[in-house]
Amino acid sequence: MRPGTAKSKATVSTPLSRFDIQKIKADFPILNEKVNGNRLVYLDNAATSQKPRVVINAILEYYRKTNANIHRGLHKLAEDATRAYEATRTHTAAFIGGVESEEIVFTRGTTESINLVAYTWGEENIHEGDEIVITEMEHHANFVPWYVLAKKKKAVIRRIPITVCGHLDLNDIDNIINPRTKLVAVTHMSNVLGTINPVKELAAKAHARKALILADGAQAAPHMPVNVKDLDVDFYVFSSHKMLGPTGVGVLYGRRELLESMPPFNFGGEMIGEVSFDRVTWADIPHKFEGGTPNIADVVAYHAALSYLDEIGMDNIRRHEMELTEYAIEKLSRIEGIEIQGPQDIPNRGGAISFTDKDLHPHDISTFLDSRGIAIRAGHHCAQPLMRVIGKIATARASLYIYNDEADVDTLYNALVEMRRYFGL
Repeated sequence: MRPGTAKSKATVSTPLSRFDIQKIKADFPILNEKVNGNRLVYLDNAATSQKPRVVINAILEYYRKTNANIHRGLHKLAEDATRAYEATRTHTAAFIGGVESEEIVFTRGTTESINLVAYTWGEENIHEGDEIVITEMEHHANFVPWYVLAKKKKAVIRRIPITVCGHLDLNDIDNIINPRTKLVAVTHMSNVLGTINPVKELAAKAHARKALILADGAQAAPHMPVNVKDLDVDFYVFSSHKMLGPTGVGVLYGRRELLESMPPFNFGGEMIGEVSFDRVTWADIPHKFEGGTPNIADVVAYHAALSYLDEIGMDNIRRHEMELTEYAIEKLSRIEGIEIQGPQDIPNRGGAISFTDKDLHPHDISTFLDSRGIAIRAGHHCAQPLMRVIGKIATARASLYIYNDEADVDTLYNALVEMRRYFGL
């Protein structure tokens, strides 16, 4: 099975000229760096994004003016730090559709957010014979925790297959999601294929069976408008560092009633209500899931990243990336020996473009491109089960974001053409 052979079914009409790409590029200091004597062309955004100056400055300003532990202190610095930290929570709640701020839990990343659900809700609600549904395109972070939990609980993992074009195959979905299903865990956007999955449809299927749904939004939240209330998901998880913010900050959205029913994940300070030698109670949500001193500075700086994305507009970001993705796929498809994985109908995919060369290993592709100043990713992309499904050991992946433009794609195209000549192909 080799997703990626379908022809484009739709085009994008919004011109890139409406997107002030040169102004955006100027906001990212690292893009002025040289790599091996060449202009840096950063195309590894699915792994992590670069940071605008406002985010870098926000970290510095926190440590210069506000640094203190939060929530418990009564002095001015502690109160200022607490307000800044909680303002990010409020902003995050608004960013994903206007949920309650108490429904936002900060973690270290998407992986920890998923593990939190597995070790709390999963431990209490998954039993022998229950079924957990995943897709064949999941990142390891949204597969391994459920695999481990299923082994422990003697539950069953069911999977939704993919079509030859890289979409989910929903022909048998009413049997895959069945009365034994307790949880559907699905990526909103594939980090390998770029596929945007029909999360809202799957949520309706899950809820009809009285099951819950968790959506991994690590690749979707940075690139498109997300409204978790419209999607009707029970849990939604994503990371700051893939959307212009610092590393070490993850988000777990959970419905209030679910979070209130779940036990804590990390025990210690801050997450308690009252402690005596014979009794312990927990704090209210979300604090009962945020034991210990959190990553305060980076959460505060994440607020600046959200503001930056808001100023541009997520609809504008999505339109820009759709056109640039279409341009990139069209250009790369011209190169003999290059095979693009995943859907090519642009409205149903994102800007993570995985490809292979029939004559060269992806690691060799990445190494050659790095010598020309182009940063991509090569490997299995933490999706080994998917690699087996599509019959690949690894792929090369160029992933786009707001500071990429046609010139970056042209540089990639020219380097790939040069690479094949270099190797006598």
